[in-house]
Amino acid sequence: MRIECWSDVVCPWCYIGKRRLDEALAAFPGRDDVEIVHRAFQLDPRAVSEGRLTIEVIAEKYGMDQAGAATMMSNVSEVAASVGLSYRLDETVSGNTRDAHRLLLWAQEQGQSADLLEVLYSGYFEFGRDIFDIDSLCDLASEAGLDPRAARAVLAGTSFIDDVAADQALAAQFGATGVPFFVFDRAYGISGAQPLEAFVATLSKAAEGSTA
Repeated sequence: MRIECWSDVVCPWCYIGKRRLDEALAAFPGRDDVEIVHRAFQLDPRAVSEGRLTIEVIAEKYGMDQAGAATMMSNVSEVAASVGLSYRLDETVSGNTRDAHRLLLWAQEQGQSADLLEVLYSGYFEFGRDIFDIDSLCDLASEAGLDPRAARAVLAGTSFIDDVAADQALAAQFGATGVPFFVFDRAYGISGAQPLEAFVATLSKAAEGSTA
């Protein structure tokens, strides 16, 4: 079974969705035959790495004050806590995620995208780390077991820029306007960080479909 996972590394629901998928897979009998594919999706491809606090960006985006944005963040953090994640969203900053996705697609070629994605998610959401500049991304790549010098070479060039755009275009073809978005064997889909039961049921359906 092949599961394609569209996500953005600054989307708090994407980390929650990943945890729910991981939990469903842990109890899935065919886990060893499942291939997880990272697909890039930028929620804001035009974002710039200004280092603005995310709470300021959210308040501006939704036309609310920072107190309202803080309440919104708190609600998401409560959901994250239910799957074992300790979000510190008030410490996160905004930025462009294209380089992070480029690095993930490169790591995927090394068979280590899952490790890197976990490090990026945890670093950003649980520790407020910067995931937008090359030095920070190389440090995180090293923590995920990747060669930081090779990572730097990738980010210094233009590798995987077209792949990021292609993933985004493919998501649009499937009708996805947001993330997380999961596609199972190009036959079944889950949009959003659905409850665990939805992932369990979809895994079962996809398994039945592949056996039929």
